[in-house]
Amino acid sequence: MRISVTIFLTDETITPTRLARELEARGFAGLYLPEHTHIPVERVTPYPAGGDLPREYGRTLDPFVALGQAAAVTERLGLGTGITLVAQHDPIDLAKQIATLDHLSGGRFTLGLGFGWNVEEAADHGVEWRTRRELVRDRMALMQALWADEPTAYEGRFGSVRASHAFPKPVQKRTLVGGAAGPKLFSHICEYADGWLPIGGRGLTESLPVLRTAWVDAGRDPAALQVVPYAVFPNPGKLAHYADLGIEEVVVQLPPAGEGEVLKALDEYARYVQGGTGDV
Repeated sequence: MRISVTIFLTDETITPTRLARELEARGFAGLYLPEHTHIPVERVTPYPAGGDLPREYGRTLDPFVALGQAAAVTERLGLGTGITLVAQHDPIDLAKQIATLDHLSGGRFTLGLGFGWNVEEAADHGVEWRTRRELVRDRMALMQALWADEPTAYEGRFGSVRASHAFPKPVQKRTLVGGAAGPKLFSHICEYADGWLPIGGRGLTESLPVLRTAWVDAGRDPAALQVVPYAVFPNPGKLAHYADLGIEEVVVQLPPAGEGEVLKALDEYARYVQGGTGDV
């Protein structure tokens, strides 16, 4: 099983370059970074985990800039977002960012995307909350048109693009959708993604068979579905359970801390890393 990590990198934590070098040296498979552009002070939306919103949410580094730094100092480490708030981006710009990072890293990028939870943050980006899932679906289709081998036009409900020359192209186009299990989420995964990023990894025994059925019913190759439990606090029993479910990659949670604390956590998690580089 490949072991990747996620962390809220901020202006107060370990740097992307230092972390990336240490991950590759220890054989971790990848680094996934979250995204929040800003956190409005006057907030109505409750923190999904309960209690006060942790400090790091309002200090998060831009994931694409940070992953670009990580790519520049590594050769094998997988690079991903967990997650990109696609609704809050111009899709033409985002398609270029993704393609550029994947090209420059030699095909090491995974787009982990989601729909968001902070209504106020999304509103500042002009996102209408009730239609955000359809907006993401539309923007994914537009980006896929730009990534097509031949110039391809797209006309959607929320946006359009003319048939265009748009290079570079992403090397691998690996896309995973984050969110809670349910018919709507699973329909999105089956339509335009390669798999699922279940946050915390709970309830997979019940939900995974449902997703696999939906995947096959959508005409997708059963062997191609990727399920990557995300932001997991690991233990041997949990990882063994994931392996029994056929899961091949797990993303474990690092503390949003300085170098010393993060490296200590890496040393603790290193016992779960099996052989070689853990390439994705």
